[in-house]
Amino acid sequence: MPVRITRVYTRAGDKGDTALVGGRRVPKDSPRIEAYGTIDELNSIIGLARAFNAESKRRGKRPRWLDLVLRRLQNELFDLGSELATPAESRYEGMFRVGAPEVTALERLMDECQKELTPLKSFVLPGGGRVGGFLHQARTVCRRAERSVLALSRVEDIGEWPLMYVNRLGDLLFVLSRWVGKHLGETEYLWQRGLDAHARKR
Repeated sequence: MPVRITRVYTRAGDKGDTALVGGRRVPKDSPRIEAYGTIDELNSIIGLARAFNAESKRRGKRPRWLDLVLRRLQNELFDLGSELATPAESRYEGMFRVGAPEVTALERLMDECQKELTPLKSFVLPGGGRVGGFLHQARTVCRRAERSVLALSRVEDIGEWPLMYVNRLGDLLFVLSRWVGKHLGETEYLWQRGLDAHARKR
């Protein structure tokens, strides 16, 4: 179905509420708005990682592969946001909803990437490069999104798959940050216990 947006502002939310799919109005700080709003924030950060990765796309197939992965994730997150904006009474036949195929695809992607990575002997510190750094930020926002989706699931029926999808996505973003370190030449910082104490003794 084509999407046509002719006007961005409506003034309808000036008093702190907004409309869900189906027309029901809820406060902008309600659990449902918090959930899909955080998904939107996550999508934006993945977009930043994708934008910086675009600078490397001409260098070979791996940056191009990563762009395809991030593009797919962005589209799936947009679909998930739409699903979370749709209360149970407004669902319709044929509506796209995240399910087992999407969760399984994330798991397979993780398994594929993990085969190329050496096992960790320490925790990874966020950063190391622009693409990997933004993927780490996306990971932390994804965990917040997971908490928001969980909170929503406790007060409204959203089904089991949104929470499972966001959980697996957080894991995948961590794996992708490591994959970027290995294949795109970005540094991987590892946590060192008691680093300050060792420095003071020198």
